[in-house]
Amino acid sequence: MAFLTHLLACIFGTGAWVAINGLWVELPLIVNDLPEGWYLPSYLTILIQMANIGPLFVTIMHKVKPGWLKEIIVIYTILILGIIALFLLAFFWKETTWIAGQLHSTGFLILTFFLSVVDCTSSVTFLPFMMQLQPKYITTYFIGEGLSGLIPGLLSLIQGVGMIKCVNVTQNENETLAWLNATDDYHIVTQYLPANFSVQIFLFLLSIMMVFCLVAFFFLTRQSQKDSSSTSLLQSMVTLNSYSTNDVSCNTGPSDQSKSTEDIIHNSETSSDNKVNYSWGHYVLIYFLTGWVNALTNGVLPSIQTYSCMPYGNLAYHLSAALGSMANPLACLIAMFLPSRSLMFLVLLSVVGTGFGAYNMMTAVMSPCPILQNSHWGIVLIVISWVLFIGTLSYVKVMIGIILRSKSHSALVWCGAAVQLGSMIGALVMFPLVNVYGFFRSADLCNMSCPR
Repeated sequence: MAFLTHLLACIFGTGAWVAINGLWVELPLIVNDLPEGWYLPSYLTILIQMANIGPLFVTIMHKVKPGWLKEIIVIYTILILGIIALFLLAFFWKETTWIAGQLHSTGFLILTFFLSVVDCTSSVTFLPFMMQLQPKYITTYFIGEGLSGLIPGLLSLIQGVGMIKCVNVTQNENETLAWLNATDDYHIVTQYLPANFSVQIFLFLLSIMMVFCLVAFFFLTRQSQKDSSSTSLLQSMVTLNSYSTNDVSCNTGPSDQSKSTEDIIHNSETSSDNKVNYSWGHYVLIYFLTGWVNALTNGVLPSIQTYSCMPYGNLAYHLSAALGSMANPLACLIAMFLPSRSLMFLVLLSVVGTGFGAYNMMTAVMSPCPILQNSHWGIVLIVISWVLFIGTLSYVKVMIGIILRSKSHSALVWCGAAVQLGSMIGALVMFPLVNVYGFFRSADLCNMSCPR
């Protein structure tokens, strides 16, 4: 029975962020078919920020009417909403509407917003529910939450990315006189060959994972009712009374499981951490790093990933998105076994990660003709740069959380505020630069006039 509960907890954890993580790794295929094109990632960063209305509502209801909002009902609601949204997205992700004279992918954007609400709200509901079970199952849940980034990345690698084919197309100026040697107009059209399986099938697979999560949650609720150690808690279905306001902070970037790993490591920490005293200057540095790192990983760089990677081809973007999605949980795993609480080391690692981010930004600014565009080394460097950018800064986020968790509740509250503020500033700064002022330029991959 214990093994079955571990399995259920792991499956339940995979549903935490699988929808948004899956959409991020699928963007290399989606951007080619939707009218927003290379603008699409910047829209997603704003939608995820807006989706914090979900956890905000849960917290407000907890404060205004304690005990009224039932945790289990909330989880059932968001899981069913996630399944329905993913299922509908598989059919309507290409639906477009004319708004203010421009064509927009309303089907994709609206349903993605609902999925963002689901995933953000899961951050303030899934873990409190798991606290009803025995402590040994918490770690298994965190492993499952890490898999919510790994599994979509692996599926994306299996799916592959369609090759680009440049085709010469002939258009006659006057088709009725074509037989009289009318002048022909030759131009090149970009054709995207299909991947190993379609976007629709990928979305169906994500919805199936959400169904498994719902089934696992159903049996976990039955199991928790049989657990004698939590019987008194289950009588009131344990609302959100014990959940801190810090947890309103939603993981606002792709593949962000850093908070989960903080909890895992914290369970194994000794009281020696509390012996380290930090000055006000140290705390200012820690909160600045928190805001800076989250601004880069959750707002600034995700908004311009298309401009950074697409000039090197669909394969470069595909690998950067898929491997980057997997780099986050792997970095968190490294933090579990090789933790470092040295502020100097974290500052150094932040500088290194920022350096990789600067390279990614440089290629985006130079789009559609970045350096080493016509070289295989260009593809290798941009993929490595994105993976190391996400990996290094994910490690920094985990270790900062561990340091502050060993201090006080107020330290965690300020940490959550820094995470939200940094993510919001990053997204709000980049959205007008990308979508209003056209600071970054896109191009047709078969019609780029770049020097060789």
